[in-house]
Amino acid sequence: MTVSELTAALGVTPLAMPDPEREVTGAYAGDLLSWVMGRAKEGNVWVTVMTNANTIAVATLSDSSLVIISDGSDVPEDIIALAEEKGVNLAKTELATYELCVQIGKLLS
Repeated sequence: MTVSELTAALGVTPLAMPDPEREVTGAYAGDLLSWVMGRAKEGNVWVTVMTNANTIAVATLSDSSLVIISDGSDVPEDIIALAEEKGVNLAKTELATYELCVQIGKLLS
């Protein structure tokens, strides 16, 4: 499944989509950035509430296919611009992390 297919199926709001045809290989949820760096796998969609520049850096280091900001967290415009600049697909949703992960799990299984 591609990032564009996943975002459409989930009904999340795309914020930056520099690589919408990237394949999604799995998923990871977490907000402790150092934990995510060591555990998220290449191609995973990463679900978090974190919306700072370090989030984009971790997405780059972990080679996440997509970052979805959950729980209606506000995403500043400068973070959206940074995601676009760094080639990080970024979306947001009002759904809680758990609810979003359940939907992602159904779509990827």
